[in-house]
Amino acid sequence: MRFASNPGSPSTWRSSDAMAQGDLAIDVRGLNKHFGPKHVVRNLSLQVERGEIYGFLGPNGSGKTTFIRMLCGLLRADAGSGTCLGHDVITESEIIKRQVGYMTQRFSFWEDLSIAENLDFVARMYDVKNRREAVQRSLEQLGLAGRQKQLAGELSGGWKQRLALAACLIHQPKLLLLDEPTAGVDPKARRDFWEQIHILAGEGLTFLITTHYMDEAERCHRLAYIAYGNLLANGTVKDVIDQVGLVTWAVSGPDLLALADRLRHESGVQQAVAFGTALHVSGADAAALERAIAPFRKEPYTWRQIPSGLEDVFIHLMDSAPDNFAADEHGPTAPHHREPS
Repeated sequence: MRFASNPGSPSTWRSSDAMAQGDLAIDVRGLNKHFGPKHVVRNLSLQVERGEIYGFLGPNGSGKTTFIRMLCGLLRADAGSGTCLGHDVITESEIIKRQVGYMTQRFSFWEDLSIAENLDFVARMYDVKNRREAVQRSLEQLGLAGRQKQLAGELSGGWKQRLALAACLIHQPKLLLLDEPTAGVDPKARRDFWEQIHILAGEGLTFLITTHYMDEAERCHRLAYIAYGNLLANGTVKDVIDQVGLVTWAVSGPDLLALADRLRHESGVQQAVAFGTALHVSGADAAALERAIAPFRKEPYTWRQIPSGLEDVFIHLMDSAPDNFAADEHGPTAPHHREPS
């Protein structure tokens, strides 16, 4: 199933209205959240413009889901301030809930109800006016009309994803919070899903999306990287890569796995990872990396410096960030409740 129009380009996403108004869908500063002694979100500030597709990246357990739940009023922040859709995230959470669509990591609809029955139930919860028309509109918008009588439990991952998105949209929200929405979905369904996201963003809907797929991150207008509650980098893909300043070399030749094992023991080498038929060798200190690889830059290997990719940067940030579930500012602690990502 193809959607009706083409997605916008990340470089040209801002509508003239959004640029003229300069308004923000999300504008929060210094948000904090603890679970017992664990500081899950630390002084996190984030600004997202209306009509923007904003990617939210980070390893599992880094506070991404906790942050999303604070935004939509499902969790209350311990400290910090800000607005979501112009409403105070601390004191006006009930108003925010009615203007936000939240798509969770796991499929959370009724598997013994049909697609249409699920959408009708959600429309009832939101007290949607002209409910039948709203359900039919959602079915047609997401290409579900031909399957409306099919039980949700019989759907494949891609079709369950469409149902979840349709349910998020049925009350016509202004902001969608999507938590790893394409996990376990095939590439074709993922591409169609992202086409639809760009269509909706072009119509003014705002998205905050968590993902572990680097190709999806590159489809976002801007993104942020959070590791164990701390915001480490944000901006366009180019901004994030430039902020980290990682230097990467591509190596080709025989027995690259053995070469990688040797390089990983060299000071100045932070990554040595296979990419297809080449090896990517990276480090944050260009001079130290040059010294480390100098003894290996001879036949039968070919070396060339390349721009660092988003995946190189992602792994570098992940490796360099301390795990606050192993230890926090109070020092090492015993295992404790762990809030999912």
